[in-house]
Amino acid sequence: MSTIIEIAADVFRISTYVEPAGLQFNQFLVRDDEPLLYHAGQNVLFADILDALKTLVDPATLRWIGFSHFEADECGALNRWLALAPRAEPLAGLVAARTSIDDFAVRAPRVLADDECLATGRHRLRFLATPHLPHNWEASLLYDETEGVLFCSDLLAQGGRTAALADDVLGPAVHSLERGERGPMRHALPYTGSTHASFERLAGLGPATLAIMHGASYRGDGAAVLRAYEAALARVVGSAPQA
Repeated sequence: MSTIIEIAADVFRISTYVEPAGLQFNQFLVRDDEPLLYHAGQNVLFADILDALKTLVDPATLRWIGFSHFEADECGALNRWLALAPRAEPLAGLVAARTSIDDFAVRAPRVLADDECLATGRHRLRFLATPHLPHNWEASLLYDETEGVLFCSDLLAQGGRTAALADDVLGPAVHSLERGERGPMRHALPYTGSTHASFERLAGLGPATLAIMHGASYRGDGAAVLRAYEAALARVVGSAPQA
């Protein structure tokens, strides 16, 4: 069963805990004149997420479906949302559109350029191209300038069943990095020549809320948390010997 919390004005976290994975999978709804769902989620979780979303908006009124990169938890159920919402369009950068979404989605995406803004009514959302951050060539993030919410995707992921909002997401997120480096997730987040610049760009936005895909979200000094997380990523991954 999915749980719901409002993490900023008209920005809702819809969270489902999956016991076998030991992870929470979080979707985010921006409730506005043109509602936006960030993360379409996996097909297996679709019914639970749909039931939760129905308490917030009529699913048929969804206008935009956003995600960071092409993975099941980001956009696996994309076509099911598009079938429910006749006016909905996926949001994608050019690389994501050409390499996956044009072929996968039943409806063509709205292709956004880096730094392009999308108004959904009261909210103004900025599209940020972030190749290989958190991972994949086509990766991007979305920033709600109106409420100062950065949709982080897999950045700052935390394992286990967490609170919806936590004062400390950095410690558990670094622990997950360190644990992952010793296991099958060791290559999940790369550290490339552009990683530092991308983190600085995100920190420069001064986000007040970090909307995180796995684990708790965070309210506070988002820039400081992002910079500290980058330092941990550089230490754990960037300097790791290549297998």
